[in-house]
Amino acid sequence: MAVVMAILICICVLLAVQYIRGILAVRSLHMQLEEIGRGSRMELGAQSRQKDILALCRTLNQLSRLRLAKEIQYEKAERQLKQNVTSLAHDIRTPLTGASGYLQLARECQERAKRERYLAVAEERLEELKDMLEELFLYTKITSEEYEMNICQIQALPLLGDCLVGFYRQFEEKGIAPQVEFEEEGIRFLADEACLRRIFHNLIQNALLHGQGGLWIRQEGSSLIFENPVAEADRPDTEQMFERFYKADSARGKGSSGLGLFIVRELTEKMGGSVRARMLGGQLQITVELIC
Repeated sequence: MAVVMAILICICVLLAVQYIRGILAVRSLHMQLEEIGRGSRMELGAQSRQKDILALCRTLNQLSRLRLAKEIQYEKAERQLKQNVTSLAHDIRTPLTGASGYLQLARECQERAKRERYLAVAEERLEELKDMLEELFLYTKITSEEYEMNICQIQALPLLGDCLVGFYRQFEEKGIAPQVEFEEEGIRFLADEACLRRIFHNLIQNALLHGQGGLWIRQEGSSLIFENPVAEADRPDTEQMFERFYKADSARGKGSSGLGLFIVRELTEKMGGSVRARMLGGQLQITVELIC
């Protein structure tokens, strides 16, 4: 009987020790969690070798790492957003300030020829601002989950020709005659007409803003290829040029929001296509793949 009692006492002592250790381990985890809640980025450590406590500690550490990764991602995104907003505010202010200055010159000028030239430049600056605001408005639309397209068969060549005519004055000023070559003039793509028009508009505008004379547009199968020469200082990073607000350093102050090629990529992908860019010597080649 005495032996049985001794065994029972030992078992009770062992259970009590394990219970106390469990309580201390949970209390330690609780204190560490409170420290993490105050902003610490420490990892939890278990003061017990019990499987359940160790499993709980691992799970909590995994959750903590996920939370930390999301916090870092959020902070990075917030910094990038602030930088983009600052850059965009500067980019919008540039043509607005320019237009205001030329309007003031026109108001004070007595010579008709100069006054008309000042007004023409002011109009160009306001057109730049209009394009930038339209791109911002479109950006907010296409990044919304409610954005819908009207996909149908669209003949590409007449739409492209219409877009090129819209840039006639800019081509004339730069002394550029765009060259268009289509393997199949009647080719049609499954696309939204307004979106395809915007893609053409942005690619032509990109060539005019950042190119160095010359624009070749050709169709090969389901591909539309836009190619133009670029100066050494204007060469973009083809891995990043379709990211939102991307600008090569030399492209600052050229009346661009940095959203043009991002919108091209988004609209193309929403229509089931793809877009890519590469440098061939001094030529920038942008290829848009669409569904025929």
